[in-house]
Amino acid sequence: MMEDQILSKNRVPVRLTNERWVHIVEEHCELAGMRHEILETVFDPTCILEGKAGELFAVRQCPDSRYLVVVYREFETDGFIITSFITSKSNSLKRRHQLWPK
Repeated sequence: MMEDQILSKNRVPVRLTNERWVHIVEEHCELAGMRHEILETVFDPTCILEGKAGELFAVRQCPDSRYLVVVYREFETDGFIITSFITSKSNSLKRRHQLWPK
């Protein structure tokens, strides 16, 4: 399987490596068929939230009122996806500082 890359809202190329993809589907089997959706969430999120250690959370609402969250890091010219998960806990997301849209 090839490594995928997509541009973030900040126009930084963000990679989804095969190692990270295996981690995501092993930890969150419900995401197994959602590689494209994970990349699309980084490219076109509903919002971007600030993590506690410099990471970013790209969030997109799912049709069933849950949220797809993609955790990634971004540097000046490169970035990478750390993990992804689905949550229905909108309150825990709302407690984070929203970076985009402002």
